[in-house]
Amino acid sequence: MSDRAPIGLITGTGLYALDGLAGGRMEEVTTPHGTAVVTRGTLAGVPVAHVPRHGSGHARLSHQVTPRANVAALASIGVRALVSTTVCGAVDPSLELGSLVVFDDLHFPSNRLADGSLCTLFTDPAAPGRGHWIHDGPFSEGPRAGLLTGAAAAGIAVRDGGTYGHVDGPRLNTRSEIAQLAAAGVTCVSQTGGPETVLAGEARLPFALVGFVTDHANGVMPEPTSAETLARLFGESAGVFQRMLAHALPAIDAAPGEPAGIVFSL
Repeated sequence: MSDRAPIGLITGTGLYALDGLAGGRMEEVTTPHGTAVVTRGTLAGVPVAHVPRHGSGHARLSHQVTPRANVAALASIGVRALVSTTVCGAVDPSLELGSLVVFDDLHFPSNRLADGSLCTLFTDPAAPGRGHWIHDGPFSEGPRAGLLTGAAAAGIAVRDGGTYGHVDGPRLNTRSEIAQLAAAGVTCVSQTGGPETVLAGEARLPFALVGFVTDHANGVMPEPTSAETLARLFGESAGVFQRMLAHALPAIDAAPGEPAGIVFSL
């Protein structure tokens, strides 16, 4: 195992274990926000710490995911940067199915977790370092650049930039709801990336989010994405993410960059 601090990975639907992970070992990491199971090892020559947000075999639906515990656990073991992957629905009709988006903005106006509580690590009034996350943009350029490099090296179509729209699950959205998101400039939607972005910012971690487009969201195209296409792309997403990560991780490891913005502590 390398002495270098790991790169944190949170993966989603379909990607529950990392192919080619060397020396993998699982550990339970307990935090003030709950316990997360983290697998540590080496991937593409880079030390990593991996949390599959839905658990093995998709044990947890989106509303049962524990983002506070996951991010707090990875921060507590000292990851140098954090990358999350998500399958997502395209709100922008020009996006091709099966392509990647490395997001540069966030639409998450409720700032709440699935249980209705506010999305923050700062739940203890006496916690040192509590404050307000202030930023020009919510994603960090270091890991964003690494993801773009990785996608290009793997020959995968990728869009540099776009607004990630967090929506509550587990149901999908109506045409009216998607039209509202389109009017707000949202590029893609899924049900897990909003809290992870905010919590990574509060944890002072360089963070980036990459999405794999599995469908066009409700009402975006004249005909809905077929169930067969959706199932096929869900199945392909894990392999695409892993090909990208094989090239992206060394780039992120070499230049993880700085967290987005600052936490203005009071």
